[in-house]
Amino acid sequence: MSGNSGNLVSHTETVIRCPHGGRARPASVPSSGVRLDGQPVPTADDVFMVTGCPHTVDGVSLPCTTVRWTPDRDAVLIDGVPVLLDTSTAQCFSAGLVPQGAPVVDAARQGVRCG
Repeated sequence: MSGNSGNLVSHTETVIRCPHGGRARPASVPSSGVRLDGQPVPTADDVFMVTGCPHTVDGVSLPCTTVRWTPDRDAVLIDGVPVLLDTSTAQCFSAGLVPQGAPVVDAARQGVRCG
């Protein structure tokens, strides 16, 4: 038993920010057929885009542009793909795919325990 737990990431109620304060949102409506309060539940397959990242390196703008999720092997699955929890591992990347750090996730849902 893995003991993974966390709060569901909600398409409308979860605030996801890059480590520099930019806002991350799904690039499109999450692909999941499972709904929570009428909204699709995001999964590790959904693409999240970052806007408003002010990150610079040596005076050169290097903002976060995407968030990529690392699926947990013991996660709750929707159509074979892990759901996103506020404890899911993720990395923010620049447009050139330079790792920028983990996103900050503030979820407002009931907890889920996997395994």
